[in-house]
Amino acid sequence: MQFQKTKHAAASLFAFLFVLSGAVQAQQAKLPNVTILATGGTIAGTGATSTTTVGYTAATVGVQALIQAVPEITRVANVSGEQVFQIASENMSNEHWLTLAKRINVLLGQANVDGIVITHGTDTLEETAYFLNLVVKSKKPVVLVGSMRPSTALSADGPINLYNAVQLAGSQEAVGRGVLVAMNDQINGARDVTKSNTTTTDTFKASELGMLGYIQGGKPYFYRTATRRHTVETEFDVMNLSVLPQVEVAYAHANVGPVAIDALVASGARGLVHAGVGNGSLPAKVRPALSAARKKGVIIVRSARVGQGIVARNGEANDDELDFVAGDNLSPQKARILLMLALTKTSSTKEIQRMFSTY
Repeated sequence: MQFQKTKHAAASLFAFLFVLSGAVQAQQAKLPNVTILATGGTIAGTGATSTTTVGYTAATVGVQALIQAVPEITRVANVSGEQVFQIASENMSNEHWLTLAKRINVLLGQANVDGIVITHGTDTLEETAYFLNLVVKSKKPVVLVGSMRPSTALSADGPINLYNAVQLAGSQEAVGRGVLVAMNDQINGARDVTKSNTTTTDTFKASELGMLGYIQGGKPYFYRTATRRHTVETEFDVMNLSVLPQVEVAYAHANVGPVAIDALVASGARGLVHAGVGNGSLPAKVRPALSAARKKGVIIVRSARVGQGIVARNGEANDDELDFVAGDNLSPQKARILLMLALTKTSSTKEIQRMFSTY
């Protein structure tokens, strides 16, 4: 008799576990599939103590440890992780970008991947985001995320940022909006966002044109959208590229001379972004060097170090006469990225000016 009761109880437990397993599988089937591509940075960093928020070591924690540190993300997505690189983002290179972009395009081409999160150091996060915004060939969400405090710090911002980024990457609301940045409960577009403070957690802002929305209560809320073309709408394809053209930035200041420009041209630069003062102005000592560089075939883009506003074509310089390109309102570092990609397609300044007005 006791054997029959035990047998019946075991059968009931098995049936319960079978039903529970089916319910878990059904729930997982409803969740989006999000791949986390880890590249290092502060979000994967560690400090000597819990109060170490500067002077820590970046890029020491692997992707699986990052995922395990935020178990709540398994409730909002089926998450997998890949360690693409493990670097501090000041060491991000053109080669890293090509590797990352190619892997993203392969993954987004798979039916079982609904979105991608990229963990990244904050120093060059905005540049990686804009590069990917121009070369990712999918409408599926791609979200970059980082942190301003290492994983060992009191009130580390990495875990909540990662949780929000996974929710955003798995959401239907983010589809077709280009590459996004999710930090500090805010959503920013890749083209406009910049790191605005050296250390605070609210550093990523699109101060002139504004953020795209918020993440609140596990849901993204969008209030505006990017109007410049991106992702599937661009003409750039890096899948068969192994190298990007050399493009450099020359920074203007009071009493600036031609030394940096001449050195960059001599190093083999095919393009040069001049981060000019004011409205992209060209100091008298610099103009001849830039003109000479253009005559050697180097493409010159007039940008501005100001941080906001449009560099007007034929405003502070006669771009038509000099055969220069006006950089619109892109920061010098983002103008460099667009010029690099433009040079993979053309060396016509008219065509490149069109691209700066398009992207």
